[in-house]
Amino acid sequence: MNTTSAGKRLRDALIIEHPLQMAGAINAYCALLAEHAGLKALYLSGAGVANASYGLPDLGMTTLDNVVEDIHRISSATQLPLLADADTGFDDIATTVERFIAAGAAGLHIEDQVAQKRCGHRPNKKLVSCDEMCDRIRTAVAARSDPHFVIMARTDALAVEGMEAALQRIHRYIEAGADMIFPEALTELSQYRQIRNAIAVPILANITEFGKTPLFTLDELREAGVDIALYPLTAFRAMSAAALETYITLRSAGTQHSLLKKMQTREELYQHLDYYRYEQQLDEEHLKEAEDGKRT
Repeated sequence: MNTTSAGKRLRDALIIEHPLQMAGAINAYCALLAEHAGLKALYLSGAGVANASYGLPDLGMTTLDNVVEDIHRISSATQLPLLADADTGFDDIATTVERFIAAGAAGLHIEDQVAQKRCGHRPNKKLVSCDEMCDRIRTAVAARSDPHFVIMARTDALAVEGMEAALQRIHRYIEAGADMIFPEALTELSQYRQIRNAIAVPILANITEFGKTPLFTLDELREAGVDIALYPLTAFRAMSAAALETYITLRSAGTQHSLLKKMQTREELYQHLDYYRYEQQLDEEHLKEAEDGKRT
């Protein structure tokens, strides 16, 4: 077991891979699959928690407890560093930071929208003042017990106030203690370059499907100075489409026969779960218990 703090592992991953590919995982098994595919960092989306775990829209309806439970499940299954979405900080930002660290997260991002937030790629977003957002960041920084735990500031200012105001906010957020910057809903590579030329801290690009940001390639993002390429719900969207196709096929055909070639086999599942090691370990424990029982 790696005893290095999760935050340190995330910071180290940024040194090893550039841009660092960060993939969304909606549960522990998806985290294992991402790890086995060779990814070096994971992400837990607030939308992923709401949609996948609770069947709710991403409208601030899930709670800190909901997110912490998913963080714990994922971080217990893999040593890959996990960045988690903290929305606007929930009811108490200091408590959020403390509980995210305790659950195993490597960092969080906190945003400058009002508490009744909207998806960053939807219209009608409203921002808090720059001063209020800076207070959020300072509170988060002061609350972390691990100095390596990442405090990332997300800003939705580009779509609401324009680039000049967004850059002013970004500079203020860094001064308040933000380790990294997440500028949301950018539409051109030149906008990433403009931010890169203005700041020295790492920048995250949210490459989410069906949103405002084009699906830029790693090479394009690298050239633009982006440090993290985030794919927050890519696997979840693919899984959801496959699940719906499966249910429709079962209902219409009365058999799953035509779907077998698209399925992960039982043996593949066992390999990803390290099933046989667990099975052997349990068998040995049961044998030892039986032997100890005979001796008593």
